[in-house]
Amino acid sequence: MKRNILFLLFAIAFNVLAHGQIDQILGRWKTIDDEDGSTKSIVYIFKATNGKYYGKIEHLFKNPDKKCTECTGSNKDKAVLGMLILNEMTEKNGTLTGGTILDPNNGKIYKCNISYDAKTGNLNVRGSLDRGGLIGRTQTWIKNK
Repeated sequence: MKRNILFLLFAIAFNVLAHGQIDQILGRWKTIDDEDGSTKSIVYIFKATNGKYYGKIEHLFKNPDKKCTECTGSNKDKAVLGMLILNEMTEKNGTLTGGTILDPNNGKIYKCNISYDAKTGNLNVRGSLDRGGLIGRTQTWIKNK
């Protein structure tokens, strides 16, 4: 009986922490240029009515009129400002996973995992070629205050 109660308390605590992590992920984030460390854009991460999570570019610091010339499909030659770059993400154990991220610089779409780093208050955004995330790279996004 004690073991069941302890397990139940642990499960409740884990669930509360996981949802707290998701609350930390939502909001506006500054993306950083890997080469020179400058701020590239502000992405707004939100939960849609379908229960999935998305991210939209709300501000471009350089070239605000930029078009996604390398994109294919419906994003071809569309303005990067206002574009959804995070799509169909779902929550799993306090992270966002299962969706995709679009790189508007090259038009490529990657599988995506997003986790919140409680120590730094930053996001770790991993784009990868494989679902497991082994072949890819991670960017750090900083909370926009």
